[in-house]
Amino acid sequence: MARAGEMIHKPVTGEQLTWREVAADSGGGLVRAEMVLPPGGFVAAEHIHPNQEERYEILAGQLNVRLDGREQTLGPGDRVVVPAGRPHVWRNAGQEEVRFRCDVTPALCFETLIETLFGLASDGKTDQKGIPHLLQLAVLMRAYREELQLARQSPAVQSILFRPLAVVGRMVGYRSAYPRYSKGPDEALAADRRAS
Repeated sequence: MARAGEMIHKPVTGEQLTWREVAADSGGGLVRAEMVLPPGGFVAAEHIHPNQEERYEILAGQLNVRLDGREQTLGPGDRVVVPAGRPHVWRNAGQEEVRFRCDVTPALCFETLIETLFGLASDGKTDQKGIPHLLQLAVLMRAYREELQLARQSPAVQSILFRPLAVVGRMVGYRSAYPRYSKGPDEALAADRRAS
């Protein structure tokens, strides 16, 4: 279970995340984290949060954000809102560490998803971009489809591709959440979604 003040690290992409407010603190309304990226640090892939809004506030350094195909470089004090359903990706645009606050509303199962992705990367179970093996990815994309979709394929195509792969993935032992990474209360929801 995520707790305010807890820090996790994704060594492949350089992301370091400290939970500042978690779903349990906000009644499920908000997840707030502080992100730190070294020069060259990045998020794994362009993605969409179909049912969540993301807000960034830059605290130090420069963050390059591509939103709807338009790039902008943000510095200290700058803010950006990523509405639900909009493709986006970000990276450290400068020569120094970037630090920014990220708010995600509503929380849904975002914490468990992030803890799982970071945990898999920390255990060497992703590629050099932080993306898990195809069958593990399919299990995650099916379970967390309310929180995350890839930007490059339509949701319908992703459903067609990931549904059968997720079935195979679960049969060979991949899960949407692992107790070693996350013991959050939203695992039950993720388990319900896995079955669909």
